[in-house]
Amino acid sequence: MMSVVPYKHESTGKKEQVARMFDSISGRYDFLNHLLSLGIDRSWRRKAIRMLRDSQPRYILDVATGTGDFAIQALSLNPVKIVGIDISEGMLSKGRTKLAERNLGERIELLKGDSENIPFEENKFDAVTVAFGVRNFENLERGLQEIHRVLRPGGQVVILEFSKPRMFPFRQIFNFYFRFILPRIGSLVSKDRSAYRYLPESVREFPDGDRFIAILQKVGFNHTTCKELTFGISSVYSARK
Repeated sequence: MMSVVPYKHESTGKKEQVARMFDSISGRYDFLNHLLSLGIDRSWRRKAIRMLRDSQPRYILDVATGTGDFAIQALSLNPVKIVGIDISEGMLSKGRTKLAERNLGERIELLKGDSENIPFEENKFDAVTVAFGVRNFENLERGLQEIHRVLRPGGQVVILEFSKPRMFPFRQIFNFYFRFILPRIGSLVSKDRSAYRYLPESVREFPDGDRFIAILQKVGFNHTTCKELTFGISSVYSARK
């Protein structure tokens, strides 16, 4: 379904390419994330986590956890345990260092794991979170089915993802920034030109808004909602099993 890949000249699958791309940029990922979003990504994460407040989840799974920023933000919910999984060992290594520096290793565990084959039994977690990760799934429906499987009945998933602004003139400004400015800054700082060309391409390809809601419902979720953030640059989706 999701055909965009970081390294178009290679024959390897999307999953392998995405893992290698994040290994490549892991050292500068956090810095670039905050720089390229002008720091707004922090407020997006806070707003997404607040959607879980009424659920009071005790056990949380953070899929595509990267360096653990979303998992750390979820500590504000006072859960018993958070587990983060990611396919990039480079990103996980940075995340574990971050947790050790903040003495959070007992509360958050980061493991190498594939979103399309989550290494936990069904009905295990009260909540699942994903921040800027679902558009990187090789098989979007398969990844969402796995999230549904490991959620307990009544459990909640909250997904934060880039979307496409539709309001004039913000749409035009955003598209110019995403197509021309962001890839240049990203490639200069990270030294990986493909990674920050892939970002806008993957956002354009992603079925955001009502189309994503329809996919969530197709794989079995209900009580689905979508809330646009910052004129539609990103959206936060919520659903229940």
